[in-house]
Amino acid sequence: MSALGIGTEETWAALQAGKSGIARITQFECSQFACQIAGEVKNFDPLRWIDKKEVKKMGRFIQVGIAASEFAMESAKLKVQPEDSEMTGVYIGSGIGGFEVIEREHRTLLERGPSRISPFFIPATIVNLASGYVSIRIGAKGPNSATATACTTSAHAIGDSFKIIQRGDADVMICGGAEACVTPMGIGGFAAMRALSTRNDDPERASRPWDKQRNGFVVGEGAGILVIEELEFAKRRGANILAEIVGYGMSADAYHITSPSEDGEGAFRVMRNAMRDAKLDPSLIDYINAHGTSTEVGDKIETQAIKRAFGDHAYKLAVSSTKSMTGHLLGGAGGLEAGITVLAIRDQIAPPTINLQEPDDGCDLDYIPNQARSMKIEHALSNSFGFGGTNGSLIFKKYSE
Repeated sequence: MSALGIGTEETWAALQAGKSGIARITQFECSQFACQIAGEVKNFDPLRWIDKKEVKKMGRFIQVGIAASEFAMESAKLKVQPEDSEMTGVYIGSGIGGFEVIEREHRTLLERGPSRISPFFIPATIVNLASGYVSIRIGAKGPNSATATACTTSAHAIGDSFKIIQRGDADVMICGGAEACVTPMGIGGFAAMRALSTRNDDPERASRPWDKQRNGFVVGEGAGILVIEELEFAKRRGANILAEIVGYGMSADAYHITSPSEDGEGAFRVMRNAMRDAKLDPSLIDYINAHGTSTEVGDKIETQAIKRAFGDHAYKLAVSSTKSMTGHLLGGAGGLEAGITVLAIRDQIAPPTINLQEPDDGCDLDYIPNQARSMKIEHALSNSFGFGGTNGSLIFKKYSE
């Protein structure tokens, strides 16, 4: 679920075409805000997936998380059987949770008093309720959890799910992340940090990773959910296997609450750790779906980290940032981008970095500018870095029997 489409194939087709999903904000009156643009999920009707009486009990992040989970389950042709329920888990994170509900109910408190706060306020906002609702809907009684690690949230959720299966605590995990904080406080808060692009008159060109003219990131919303299965379980039920997850790395910068370490040391270590976990030589990575947020500092530091992690091979890699098209989904970014990485392997097509007209000084890798590329992708890595200096990297491999 993204600003580029409702559903996997719609989103993937738009990514390959190099389309931008960034536009003027419609969810609230934004004319007084420094940033007036975002990657909203357009024409989203939660009633397509959720009963009307249930919708009011859920924040928007839960709604898009449920919808994305439905797409993932349909793609996997997975229906949880009673005998498999205790070995089927759900692990869906969110960086912020139900921000719009918090804002709405706080207005209610101030204007109408505490007795008028909705009884659904708490379950509509807390981060783990996306996992909770999905598990209830599908009857998954296995491991159930949620991460809230800023922009690394859903990469951690997928990596942790991988390890849960690897240690034998589940056969199947529905995992990823969902975010919906295109709200006055969400946009206003990031704008107050001077983190957002203010290219309000040209929204489709606002997110431009590695480009000299970039001036901040663009908030996106949506969800990215994967179904991960233990291999033999997947084969027994005849699953359509899209790719294999083979590596997961974590690290901390231990440097600053919002800025990455200046030498990219934390980003370097997380990629190194993922490759160690996968037992892969760096030369075997073909494509990186970068964190690439379109910030002045972050883009350069990720480039430095890639050069350090891959040496001379860094210049042979294809690297792109799909945030140039979707915006930055914050806690949902790692899940969406892990899914995009899997689709890149499936179709042997690397999506582009759009709006890259003049690479900034020091940004000299192959960023797949402006047009998707057909290429051999045997192994691919997806990066996520979050506030607090928390990092996650995932490695996927083309599946062969």
